[in-house]
Amino acid sequence: MVNQGKQAELAKPKAANPIKSEIDFEADGKHMGYLRLPHSVHRSAYGWIPIPVASIRNGDGPTVIVSAGTHGDEFEGQIIVSRLIKEIEPAMLNGQLILLPMANAPAAEAGTRTSPIDDGNLNRLYPGDAAGTPSQIIAHYIEHVLLARAQYMIDLHSGGSSLQYDGANMMGLEPRDAEEEGVVTGLLKAFGLPRAFLYQPNPVNITAAARRQGAICFLTELGGGGGVDPALVKLGMHGVLHLLGHIGVLHGALVPAGPPSQARLMAIDRNAHYVYAYDNGVHEPLVNLGAKVRKGDAAALIHFPDTPGKEPVTVYFPGDGEVICKRVLAQVRRGDCIFQLASERKHIGLARGG
Repeated sequence: MVNQGKQAELAKPKAANPIKSEIDFEADGKHMGYLRLPHSVHRSAYGWIPIPVASIRNGDGPTVIVSAGTHGDEFEGQIIVSRLIKEIEPAMLNGQLILLPMANAPAAEAGTRTSPIDDGNLNRLYPGDAAGTPSQIIAHYIEHVLLARAQYMIDLHSGGSSLQYDGANMMGLEPRDAEEEGVVTGLLKAFGLPRAFLYQPNPVNITAAARRQGAICFLTELGGGGGVDPALVKLGMHGVLHLLGHIGVLHGALVPAGPPSQARLMAIDRNAHYVYAYDNGVHEPLVNLGAKVRKGDAAALIHFPDTPGKEPVTVYFPGDGEVICKRVLAQVRRGDCIFQLASERKHIGLARGG
């Protein structure tokens, strides 16, 4: 039985999201401005955090969100979304693009994975909280305002300052049934980055938020290491444009004739495909990106410069797979990820869907 205090708590109206958009998402045309997140601090009592946004709309058709800067130290996507805003005009569309080049604007401005205001990792905060910290409020707005009006989302990531991915990769949620499998596989083929990973839903990230709102979301992992690889920007841009054409929202000369490559469909096992440090020290990787490894192979040595004469510790791969991601930073602490693997997904054919 629910007590009176609990009943009163449940009866309280949910807080409205305080973010206000400078642009009208219902209006046709090309509009650019900011999402205003109120933020009262010592230097600015009545201030707000500016989150850059653009809407390009032309009549009826799908609504697609393309975002970057979820993590502020991932830069390829920020360039791609900025280019989309400049290069796409309303006449090229049947539907709407909502473009967020710096989704967690404080993190993107600082060039850090998490926000310097609240240490918020935006892709671990969904469904968010309209009455929470700035990063929680952004997550709530993206899920409950933007995704609520969209059918698709493309969230562009890379490895950030600490990780490097092997080339251009895309990720999607594990399909729930055969029908969804065909749709997801067809969309991954249309995106066409060299590798496509399917993974189990995590309720606190953007792909799960999209699923709750009835939308389909794909992530990319484009390089990393805190820099920008022009070849990966080109691949990612090509894939996004082709996918937008495949969905039917974009038409004309900007749509490539085909996807950038024939994607290999792969799977990531949370238990067998991650290599972690169990000691604090300096790690020496023993394999390179793209290497094919077996369970028990040596992955890295951890050295201890602070303890003269101490032998390095060997870290081993916990499963078979292909090295798709490695740690860039040499220093490690217990719990740091050193490598990520993936393996071929043999029971879903890439010929399915479309």
